[in-house]
Amino acid sequence: MTDHVRPLIIGIAGGTGSGKTTVAAKLAAAIPDGRCAVIDHDAYYRDQSGLSQEEREQLNYDHPSSLESALLATHLAELRAGRAVDVPRYDYATHTRRRDSRRVAPAPVIIVEGILVFVEASLREQMDIKLFVDTDADIRLMRRIRRDLEQRGRTFASVRDQYYATVRPMHLEFVEPSKRHADLILPEGGDNKVAIDLILGQLARVAYGL
Repeated sequence: MTDHVRPLIIGIAGGTGSGKTTVAAKLAAAIPDGRCAVIDHDAYYRDQSGLSQEEREQLNYDHPSSLESALLATHLAELRAGRAVDVPRYDYATHTRRRDSRRVAPAPVIIVEGILVFVEASLREQMDIKLFVDTDADIRLMRRIRRDLEQRGRTFASVRDQYYATVRPMHLEFVEPSKRHADLILPEGGDNKVAIDLILGQLARVAYGL
């Protein structure tokens, strides 16, 4: 990518289990290989290896301070400048960062998604298009339970306790209010074919270099 090419950065926010990842995947799948990079804000959770496992499990992972958003903002600026970055890899079972990272090369379209990506001004300033995926709370909760049990090695009790202790209150305090920063609100996320098609129509010119 040459220096004068400015990538389009798309931010996708919404509550846990809202369908953000599905929207990001559908957009990325419709863009030619090598012309889109996807970054998950969750990869930037702070490393908690200095704490005991019991202490790690007591932390509030739904508060903005649990994420190293400044590093993500720096990485987006680097990608915008045409330089590759090393995105962290996070182990959700142990709440620690893995030693290996993921190399992400610059691309014409960069998608960044996460529940809190609109909360920090430093992240919003990097985004050209901000999408908020709006899904009913009961659907989001069921999706989160299934994801945490099947993909993150969690127990039902731990998922339930975390939801009432931090997930729901942090959603009300930070995630839901961040909706006001969105350029577009997508009801039902990835199932909203009309909205996805409209967004892809806007992306086509950038993705294909038109």
